Amino acid sequence: MLHGERIGLRARHDDDIPVLHSELYDDVATRSRADSRPWQPIAAASGHSPFVVAGPSDEAACFSVVELESAELAGEALLWGIDTHSRTAHLGLALRPAFRGRGLAVDVVHTLCEYGFAVRGFQRLQLETLTDNAPMLAAATAAGFTLEGTLRRSAWVYGEYVDQAVLGLLSDEWKPRKARPAQ
Repeated sequence: MLHGERIGLRARHDDDIPVLHSELYDDVATRSRADSRPWQPIAAASGHSPFVVAGPSDEAACFSVVELESAELAGEALLWGIDTHSRTAHLGLALRPAFRGRGLAVDVVHTLCEYGFAVRGFQRLQLETLTDNAPMLAAATAAGFTLEGTLRRSAWVYGEYVDQAVLGLLSDEWKPRKARPAQ
């Protein structure tokens, strides 16, 4: 497990899937804001849930987010669109409703950056989010990401086109957090 200050990133467990699916996928309006693919009715137990991790992949690194204090499943985090030639990846996260607004997203972004830069040796991390997603913009900015541009009307979200912000962080701009005592 990778430890942040308040969260841990660990491998996805089978019993995480129904919880994540119910709270992060079956909420159609929220899921439509978090994924560029159109929502479709998928049963969690079908084996086709977007939270099923088939195994190690060169294209994505998928984690479950655990709040360290309570040991509860708080959400999901991932690096996706991994380009091993250019050493780049995209960053994403989604927290369960009960864990939102508690400052955990900043810790998740910092910990994903540590994984991407220190563990995987990437030279660039990027994220895209809707321009009205203030919590994600704040978490990315707090972790050192720079707003690089706006993609106007680039996302179809539950009946309308909306703008997306593109943010990036380069390895030489990344500021690792101070080492924490061993857990």
